[in-house]
Amino acid sequence: MNPVERGLRSLDGFQQRHRPTAVVFGVVKKYGDDRGGLLAALISYYGFLALIPLLLLLSTVLGFVLHGNPGAQRSVLDSALADFPIIGDQLRQNVHSLRGSGFALAVGMLFLLYGALGIAQVLQHAMAEIWNVPGVRRPGYWPRLARGLLLLVVLGSGLVLGTAAASVVTSSLGGPAARVGGLLVSALLNAALCLACFRVLTPRGIPTSALWPGCAVAGPLFTVLQAFGSLLVVHELRHAGQVYGFFATVIGLLSWLYLAAQITVYAAESNVVLARRLWPRSLLQPPLTNADERVLDAIARQEERRPEQRVDVAFTDHGPPPDNDPPGPEPPEPDPGASPQGPTRDAPGR
Repeated sequence: MNPVERGLRSLDGFQQRHRPTAVVFGVVKKYGDDRGGLLAALISYYGFLALIPLLLLLSTVLGFVLHGNPGAQRSVLDSALADFPIIGDQLRQNVHSLRGSGFALAVGMLFLLYGALGIAQVLQHAMAEIWNVPGVRRPGYWPRLARGLLLLVVLGSGLVLGTAAASVVTSSLGGPAARVGGLLVSALLNAALCLACFRVLTPRGIPTSALWPGCAVAGPLFTVLQAFGSLLVVHELRHAGQVYGFFATVIGLLSWLYLAAQITVYAAESNVVLARRLWPRSLLQPPLTNADERVLDAIARQEERRPEQRVDVAFTDHGPPPDNDPPGPEPPEPDPGASPQGPTRDAPGR
């Protein structure tokens, strides 16, 4: 065993013996096993495509629900647009309610709804991948569509409640106290909204009690992203604007959406690791830990697509080779004249 591997195995033993480091490493390892970066990128892409349809749909629905109260309509819409860095002001000036005849309005809202549901479908797919739900047990198109509609209702309700809570805090407090109180209320509401969304997106077999740990961490992180995300994105793109011009705003928005998607995926991965006790994980293999084997087993069984299909997983126990271990005997070379399928039997009648 060379010095580098000896040091890594010593570090691996340390993180496995201590629960905090073992849990954190288990979440990071599970994120990699599930290709969390690809899931976050997929969520970001569909979130970007669904952004304008969602805002137009929200503005139109508010026009019906809060008819005669344009101040309340603008307050809710401004609260939604304030979360988006760089292009929030541009969206605020251009997003408006759909108008026209009843039939044209209904058709327009249906097309907006169809475009906005793409992000709901992707989020459901991501949760099924993270919880390693076999394909044969995943819901069909219509149940997914119903859950997507419910997700939009939950998000809209959370936005309205968040706007109302922020107004109450601002009117009750003043100065720095209002700022701190607003951040605390925002963190609590974001955690509650995250839990409600996870409940809608996660398969029914997962209890709600298994969803709150990740949401308790994601809520404050979403608040930090909303409060300081614009500063972060502007700092990263301070030179990109000179090169990319207008397209730098698109890059900035996609970067912000990707950060939000990563928070979502990591929160879900944390729930899985804590609920299934998927720690400690090994930094170097072999040997595999019990948690390693359970994760790999779940990933393999996830590929079952039909009721007639059965995936079985087996592991061989191969530990790390000791130092100066003499090489074993070479396997015999195959006989060129032998059949690759083993000995054959004469056909009956010969």
